[in-house]
Amino acid sequence: MYVCLLKLQEYSGCQVFGQTATTNHHRELTEIGINPSLKWTKASLKFPYVIFCAPPYQSSDYLGDLRLAASCWNGEGALLFTSSSAPYDCNDNGLCHEDSPVVPTGRSPRTDVLLKAEKIVLEFGGSVLRLSGLYKVDKGAHAYWLEKGIVESRPDHILNLIHYEDAASLSVAILKKQFRGRIFLGCDNHPLSRQEVMDLVYKSGKFSKKFEKFTAGTDDPLGKRLNNSRTRQEVGWEPKYSSFAHFLETI
Repeated sequence: MYVCLLKLQEYSGCQVFGQTATTNHHRELTEIGINPSLKWTKASLKFPYVIFCAPPYQSSDYLGDLRLAASCWNGEGALLFTSSSAPYDCNDNGLCHEDSPVVPTGRSPRTDVLLKAEKIVLEFGGSVLRLSGLYKVDKGAHAYWLEKGIVESRPDHILNLIHYEDAASLSVAILKKQFRGRIFLGCDNHPLSRQEVMDLVYKSGKFSKKFEKFTAGTDDPLGKRLNNSRTRQEVGWEPKYSSFAHFLETI
């Protein structure tokens, strides 16, 4: 929805069509000028700008849905798939960037489907945006942990974050540049451990619920430290919220 709003704000005369997994938000989409549907009614519909943002768990035929969306691109403008940073093969809190190695095929069903999806889009001539952990005030890792109170995860695991609005503005910036066959990375360049995230939440004083603790030991895998300096330079983009701490200061 954030991407659609940005497009409508910048191009007041454009038409935006949105295919969704459910009808839950169709009324809201219609009210802001978006034409929503569950399935394309005509396979002949073609568009200059196509973005596919749905997560795999919402579809019984994810790759088929992606191919259908890609087939609706007319070859002009740009095609973009918002993937995840999960495929990067790092679990020791090490540094990763756009070109870092990815998990080998067959190790994880989750990364397998994402890498297959990315391959489909790249073969169509589109581009991929690998997003880190999305969040806003009431959604994201911090909101889940606040709800749980006690979480069985190791506190020193490194997370990478990007606000929903910044993920949308980066997506639009990539679409406008009309890249072909590229892989970009979306993050705020301020990695935090799980414990650091919740310490910031507590110190902000902005949330009524209280988080207690992480309880897991040190045998679980660690995370990764993402850096998307190349993406920022090539796309000409900077986030509205430079870090999770910055975001908390604004609410």
